[in-house]
Amino acid sequence: MPAFNHKLYLVTDQQACLGKDFFKVVESAVKGGVDIVQIREKELQEKDFLKKTLQLKELLDKYNVPLIVNDVLSVAMHGRTAGIHVGNSDLSPVMIRMQWPESVLGYSLEHLDQLSTSNAMVADYIALSPVFATPTKQDTIIEWGLDGIIKVRSLTKYPLVAIGNVHAANAAAIIHAGANCLAVVSAICSADDPEKAAAVIRNEIEKSI
Repeated sequence: MPAFNHKLYLVTDQQACLGKDFFKVVESAVKGGVDIVQIREKELQEKDFLKKTLQLKELLDKYNVPLIVNDVLSVAMHGRTAGIHVGNSDLSPVMIRMQWPESVLGYSLEHLDQLSTSNAMVADYIALSPVFATPTKQDTIIEWGLDGIIKVRSLTKYPLVAIGNVHAANAAAIIHAGANCLAVVSAICSADDPEKAAAVIRNEIEKSI
């Protein structure tokens, strides 16, 4: 399985860009310190999703930043992206690993019992979603909080990605609780200056490691 050693993970949201150019927002974020990007555009039809994914991959390749696709295996594979991220209502990680063994594979943990499943065991990283409640994702079961990160960290050596209302003010606390990587949506996408917003969060991460 590929090594996962990223620190600042941008999850895209067209609406959160608040009218700003989507690709410029992502490029600015990368310049500010984002080192992996997930394209999550659930409202797009598969053909349009693939088109946007290919455009984004072309941009990110210039910076040697990997692109992860949310949920849709066909788009991830046809787009020749680095990998895919899935939750529990999507294609199972076990099936993905069989079909696409070389991919970077992320898996969202909804409750602690899932940590010992085969789905978690074949993933390259585990996402705790949400760490704190967020309006960008409403179909979640629990809010992990810092105590949840500490608990999961004590039970696994897998890289942990924290997502859900993550921003500069809580970045250090989340890293200290045991997260390896912070996934950010609104705090970067909605910022007036996405590059600066990313740089501030990345600096908090680096200081806390």
